[in-house]
Amino acid sequence: MQETPLCLSVGHPVSYSMSYSNSTDFTNPSTFILMGIPGLEAAHVWISIPFCVIYAIAILANFTILFIVKMEPSLHGPMYYFLCMLAVTDLVLSTSVLPKMLSIFWFNSREINFSTCLTQMYFILSFFLIESGILVAMAYDRYVAICDPLRHSTTLTNPVVAKIGLALLLRGAVLVLPYPFLARRWPYCRTNIIPNTYCEHIAVVKLACADIRLSSYYSLSVAFLAIGMDVFFIAVSYTQILRVIFRLPTKDSRFKTFGTCGSHLCVILAFYIPHLFAALTQRFGHNVALNLRVLMSNMYLLVPPMINPIIYGAKTQQIRDRLFQLFTHKGT
Repeated sequence: MQETPLCLSVGHPVSYSMSYSNSTDFTNPSTFILMGIPGLEAAHVWISIPFCVIYAIAILANFTILFIVKMEPSLHGPMYYFLCMLAVTDLVLSTSVLPKMLSIFWFNSREINFSTCLTQMYFILSFFLIESGILVAMAYDRYVAICDPLRHSTTLTNPVVAKIGLALLLRGAVLVLPYPFLARRWPYCRTNIIPNTYCEHIAVVKLACADIRLSSYYSLSVAFLAIGMDVFFIAVSYTQILRVIFRLPTKDSRFKTFGTCGSHLCVILAFYIPHLFAALTQRFGHNVALNLRVLMSNMYLLVPPMINPIIYGAKTQQIRDRLFQLFTHKGT
């Protein structure tokens, strides 16, 4: 089934498109044109301010987490190693999107090489999948720590944590590899304009003049099997955790035990809920304004890297104490 290119289906003016490409068909574009946020081009400079602040906070906060864990021997444990993996993943995700976005907003630099576009798509999708896996590993860590605390130190040893990290990296790298390869094989025609600030997979493949069902089916399979299974395992882990918590004898012990999971639950919600909303609006929200859909697709990639380290910093006593020591030491 041949799909209409997205920029035509949403009704962008032909004159705007013609300023970047001609009306002749082409099957192997050398560049794509990133529109930024359609309909809000005049406000791009102002929109860039909160995004720039978000990026700066994400960089500073995640590097702070990495520094604190490295410098504090008491934090050299599975939970904090997984937290470091999460911080590195967040840094890669935000850096994959923000620099090009800001170049569009500030310098009107809209062109992106076709291969660079596919590379950006690959990094965003693979590290998104890696982060989802890290959240599963962190849920398993909390499950073992609460449900079987005597075996926690022998179950999640440093070599085991390293193997889990490597497995998650390989899973993300391998499962996402078909995305750019399939996108490269499709012929493209009529337009090379992507109505977004980055090379989103759906937006790119919808520009193809070919039957893209293979890409669509594979994308849905990864979403349901990989992300769906991640959510399932997280739900199972927390079901078992809650069963143990509710069996504790006192209210204080229940509250204290559940508090050790609070930061992780907040991070899970911050990661999956915006992504779910963005995915639903992309596929079914045809009545939702295009600029709102683009903003949502950017926010679910950029907001979690900013708030994840803040959540852990605010809710983890050891990180708060170490951070306080750093500031008080500098103050003296």
